[in-house]
Amino acid sequence: MEKTFSILTLGCKVNQYESEAMSELFEQRGYRQVENEEFSDVYIVNTCTVTNLSDRKSRQFIRKSKRINPDSVLAVVGCYSQVSPDEVKEIEGVDVVIGTTDRGRIVDLIETAKEENTKINIVKDLRNVREFANTTNFDSNNRIRAYMKVQDGCNRFCTYCIIPFARGPIRSRTIEDSVREAETLANSGFKEIVLTGIHIGSFGFDLGKERLIDLIEKIAEVDGIERIRLSSVEPNIITEEFMQRALATKKLCDHFHLSLQSGSNNILKAMNRRYTREEYIEKTDIIKKYMPNAGLTTDIIVGFPGETEEDFMGSMNIVEEVGFSRIHVFKYSKRKNTKAAIMENQIDGNVKKDRSERLIAQGEKYRKIFLEENLNKPQEVLFEEEHGEDYHGYTTNYIKIKTKSDIDLKNQIKNVKIIDTEEVADCEIL
Repeated sequence: MEKTFSILTLGCKVNQYESEAMSELFEQRGYRQVENEEFSDVYIVNTCTVTNLSDRKSRQFIRKSKRINPDSVLAVVGCYSQVSPDEVKEIEGVDVVIGTTDRGRIVDLIETAKEENTKINIVKDLRNVREFANTTNFDSNNRIRAYMKVQDGCNRFCTYCIIPFARGPIRSRTIEDSVREAETLANSGFKEIVLTGIHIGSFGFDLGKERLIDLIEKIAEVDGIERIRLSSVEPNIITEEFMQRALATKKLCDHFHLSLQSGSNNILKAMNRRYTREEYIEKTDIIKKYMPNAGLTTDIIVGFPGETEEDFMGSMNIVEEVGFSRIHVFKYSKRKNTKAAIMENQIDGNVKKDRSERLIAQGEKYRKIFLEENLNKPQEVLFEEEHGEDYHGYTTNYIKIKTKSDIDLKNQIKNVKIIDTEEVADCEIL
């Protein structure tokens, strides 16, 4: 009899990568994947715990899954189960609890829980974990862009963030193993690799002298890989040497998601972000020096404890000074067991909402300005998917574009020019 499984993934690109790797493990054992709303023998919830909302979504899906099939086996994995294993274990219907390690055992654990009618919890203390857990994912869900996890953990301990407790200390994948996966992905037809991790700027610090730029250079040597893109990085990774070497590869995309969080030095210090707004702007200037057309995206938190209107205006103003191509705005959310949760001067929810709306509007203004600056300029696009009569793709500097075509453009790199400033911009193939 055919066995089925379903995975709900919450949170970041790392979770998406790890869910796809778990999917492969199930498929190798003869299971077929079905949609989240469908009847299934096995349900997996790959959780996020960045916000209270993430925790709530996880609990809702757990309960919903058991209503669809009361006899199913349900596993909860990821960051929420890592930091709150006892809480997760007590949710009615949960059979297997796994944290952010040992995902490679998930099929065996699911089958053991089913056969022995028992509950299993293998969440372990991460403080002494030092080895990178290889969760190779060669299928990448048949997408054109392949995500490659090259790093895990974080040692930064920003005062608002629970992730160091959920992911443990930094661990890096070896360059040799990363290159092997890149070669396999290239042989499977992937042209773009996105290097991802929890804090990829710390890549190599646990291995010795190798750093992220060394990894980029080695992957750039792989035949068939035409573009390398970075997930979120910290400003301190950007130096003149880094940009010189990155440019020399001719494969690193001119798009940097450079984490900011606030445009106020007071708030940056309270967040334990380890840079000033002046240093951040200096790093963006270095990027533009070597990649003048670079897309700069970022995350900004509003309503952090103690944030004054003047502090908030620092965030508004830095969007203009840097000229971000896109910003992601988050209202500060208390996380239990973080320093920020017990700070004085917590900000009223209505104030957070107002600041969020104003900053989103500011971000939209500069998104359009960035697009206007790119109008009618030659751009290189990797077309990724078909939407009705249109083909969609991304430029190297991360502008999403579309065009009509009578021929299949999927997985094709074409030179185009952008002709409008819509959310998905129209373009013409040159």
